[in-house]
Amino acid sequence: MAGPAGAPRAEAEEGGGCCRRSPSPRSTPPPPPPSSSSSSSSSPPSDSSDSPRWKLAELGRAGGAAGPAGGMMRSQCLLGLRAFLAFATKLWGFLLYLLRRQARTVIQYQTVRYDILPLSKVSRERLNQVKRKILVLDLDETLIHSHHDGVLRPTVRPGTPPDFILKVVIDKHPVRFFVHKRPHVDFFLEVVSQWYELVVFTASMEIYGSAVADKLDNNRSILKRRYYRQHCTLELGSYIKDLSVVHNDLSSIVILDNSPGAYRSHPDNAIPIKSWFSDPSDTALLNLLPMLDALRFTADVRSVLSRNLHQHRLW
Repeated sequence: MAGPAGAPRAEAEEGGGCCRRSPSPRSTPPPPPPSSSSSSSSSPPSDSSDSPRWKLAELGRAGGAAGPAGGMMRSQCLLGLRAFLAFATKLWGFLLYLLRRQARTVIQYQTVRYDILPLSKVSRERLNQVKRKILVLDLDETLIHSHHDGVLRPTVRPGTPPDFILKVVIDKHPVRFFVHKRPHVDFFLEVVSQWYELVVFTASMEIYGSAVADKLDNNRSILKRRYYRQHCTLELGSYIKDLSVVHNDLSSIVILDNSPGAYRSHPDNAIPIKSWFSDPSDTALLNLLPMLDALRFTADVRSVLSRNLHQHRLW
């Protein structure tokens, strides 16, 4: 009997044990929230338009679609840049042209001028006792330097602007001459024209020499007498200037020429001068003014000029 009676008790004890005090559901701690990394890794990718992957994909599709248009824009930009560089190069060259031309003018006027003082009574009386002298002037490499179309002269710096351009017709062909005036030539002619009768004697052709003389005269009527190649004597392939063509009295004639061969028949009447091509600081014409000023008072120019024959070989 004890056995059966004990069994229900055991069951009652077991059942009572289950109903004694079970822990309350409110006191149970909640499970920890999932971390952001785990949630983001475990969550499926979003299809929102703010997704970086979606933006990259859209940019890739847009770039692929705009590829030809972008290439055209780049080529247009390159063409525009090249055109701008070409324009800037031309503009810079033009500015250099103006600066060089202005620099030549400034350099000429920076040099000290030759002061022309009034003559004393004794000097005026002396001039009345002697003949008025004649100054014969060469053109090329003495008063000017020129070159024509298609001829590159290494003596002229590239880009040097000419003082004037002559257009003449030679053998039925139009030719342009770019003429550079020697520094101070205008002032020189203005001064010596008060002391001498000026004569142009050049071995160049008349059509060219006459045009150059007109430019140098500049409507001042100081270069009225002119002689050209046809007035020279041809000897051994070179042109000789016979001063007796200008005047039969050689005691009153002075020739200024850069070529000793041109006046070799009259070395006692010559003043040598260094050939000029492009030096903007040249002062040879100014340096001759004191000598020419004094020479006009002599009875015979050869008495003075014959002492300087050794200088003819220097040029």
